[in-house]
Amino acid sequence: MPERIVETRSRKLRVLQAEREATGEPAARPQFQPKPDWIRMKMPRGEVFFDLKQRVAELGLHTVCESASCPNIGECWNRRSLTIMILGGICTRSCQFCDVPTGRPLPPDPNEPEHVATMLAELGLRHTVITCVDRDDLADGGAAHWAETIRAVKRRSPELVLEVLTGDFKGDTAAVDTVLAAGPDVFAHNLETVPRLSRQVRVQASYARSYTILRHATERGAITKTGLMLGLGEELDEVRAVLRELRELGVHILTLGQYLRPSPKHLPVARFVTPAEFDALKAEALALGFPHVESGPMVRSSYHADGQRDIVRAIQGQRQAARG
Repeated sequence: MPERIVETRSRKLRVLQAEREATGEPAARPQFQPKPDWIRMKMPRGEVFFDLKQRVAELGLHTVCESASCPNIGECWNRRSLTIMILGGICTRSCQFCDVPTGRPLPPDPNEPEHVATMLAELGLRHTVITCVDRDDLADGGAAHWAETIRAVKRRSPELVLEVLTGDFKGDTAAVDTVLAAGPDVFAHNLETVPRLSRQVRVQASYARSYTILRHATERGAITKTGLMLGLGEELDEVRAVLRELRELGVHILTLGQYLRPSPKHLPVARFVTPAEFDALKAEALALGFPHVESGPMVRSSYHADGQRDIVRAIQGQRQAARG
């Protein structure tokens, strides 16, 4: 679909929503939003994909690939690249962009750390990502369970580059320290969107709190990573301001991807950002000094994370050399 048509439809949608809000009517949420030609999702297929799916089920593990309806699951799983989701499959928050179920979760499974470590060891991965649902019902937000999982994985797969994608722990930096003490190779936490839209998009979270978590982890010497979804109504200048702020903070790895609406109950797409715009933002981010940037319509926070192993090891090597 031509870019002009996409932008016109998005503009009309925003105007219609503004008019409804001004008159007190609820904002319209269209049941179907046509996607431009550059949004392509591959159907999951292949022996590797189905073998991996069966093993995940046998071990009773959750993956964000499945729970969040990731469009890249077929591509990534056929590369044996997946993102394990710990602390159950039910989130205590109700972010307006996310397809993970919300509700009252069960207590953490004490066997989960070893289950995760066993599967990752069997797969023989060089790099993997572990993420989690938000567990606001737990006093430490799940930090102790995180630490047990990281230590178990490191024992079984010492050569594995392990990236952890955590929640904000309600701003509790002591919980972040618990996670970092277990020795993950990368500490990731997503800002998701620009400050102006953060409360609308994430509801129970805040941009300032997420920024504090990233700053704390960076100051503690962690290799840090974050990501933004585009197409939620942000302006490009707002995105550029966030990029400058993140680089000043010292964040190492950045992902930029297109927000895609999981269902009619979620926030509508305000605009489909063109591949050219993603390329331009990547160039700007690299010029600011980010060591690594993934930017494109289908990019997600863990997309091609397995390809980031070398940059992580390079940063670790530079640090070791600097320490003498």
